[in-house]
Amino acid sequence: MRLLMHTCCAPCSVYCIDSLRNEGIEPVLYWFNPNIHPYIEYKTRKDTLIEYSKMVDVKLIINENYGLREFCKNVIKDLENRCLDYCYKVRLEETVKYAKENDYDAFTTTLLVSPYQKHDNLKRLCEELSRKYEIEFLYRDFRIGFREGQARARELGLYMQKYCGCVFSEEASFLTHTNTKPDLPEDFEFLPVKRDIIIYKEKSDKKQYVDLLLDADPSEKMIEKYLKDGDLFVLRYKDDVACIALVTKIDNDTVELKNIVTKEEFRRKGYAKKMIKYLVDNYKQRYKKMLVGTTENNIPFYVKQGFDKYEKTIKNFFIDNYEKEIWDGDLQCMDMYYYSKDL
Repeated sequence: MRLLMHTCCAPCSVYCIDSLRNEGIEPVLYWFNPNIHPYIEYKTRKDTLIEYSKMVDVKLIINENYGLREFCKNVIKDLENRCLDYCYKVRLEETVKYAKENDYDAFTTTLLVSPYQKHDNLKRLCEELSRKYEIEFLYRDFRIGFREGQARARELGLYMQKYCGCVFSEEASFLTHTNTKPDLPEDFEFLPVKRDIIIYKEKSDKKQYVDLLLDADPSEKMIEKYLKDGDLFVLRYKDDVACIALVTKIDNDTVELKNIVTKEEFRRKGYAKKMIKYLVDNYKQRYKKMLVGTTENNIPFYVKQGFDKYEKTIKNFFIDNYEKEIWDGDLQCMDMYYYSKDL
């Protein structure tokens, strides 16, 4: 089955993708969400979805449309019914048109995962569009996996939005402080949330991780130097060590992320990002700044994690401190670049 799945955001897609794959269905994601405002929110959600689609190797189609003016023009007369009268319809009909024109067998939407959306109305609208365009609507009550998907998204460090999408839902969330309760069937039950990921500080045998630390720093002498006094953190996925990090104290205000490495089979799944977020939350109670020294190739990754203040460059660091040449892909590592993040 060629399935096109309208996708409102990365967190909502997590359970939908997993559950469909468990059925042997490989969805193609379709981003068309002109209801999301302001632009920085629109871009953040879109970029997070792009990042997650690469992480789980799922195809994503982007239909770029930041539609603030058009959205406001169409909902301003009846704001209370904006979801049913315009928001749902404009996004889903565009999805169905694309699916029909590009020979997909069926369509669905991640909107069906949220217990805060008008589920029955969404289902009815999709059924109408199915008949109108003569294409199958694959209905699944994804809501049972809402909590599981959200927990998984948090574990991966995905951006978690605080409101539905449009400026009016933002107003309701932040200004009027309304807490909408889910409208669920009487016998409805969420799937239990499973904690696949745990992070903890290793307090006993830090030397057991030397081999993994060597993947990121090939000098055992250097590792032993900072391993002795540093804090070592371990991220486990189920029963396996997936990522480790080592942090040392510089002074009363500053710590340094000396080493972070993810096992090869767990790379590109967001675990390093999750680890950094955990470290920041842990150290911000006692320190003001976190440093990281990195190679040229890895600067974009750390800047994306908030290490956006350039501190200094140590010329020929990798030549002066290592016996053998250090290579990162096709680039020989020569200089160490230091960046920092305010805690």
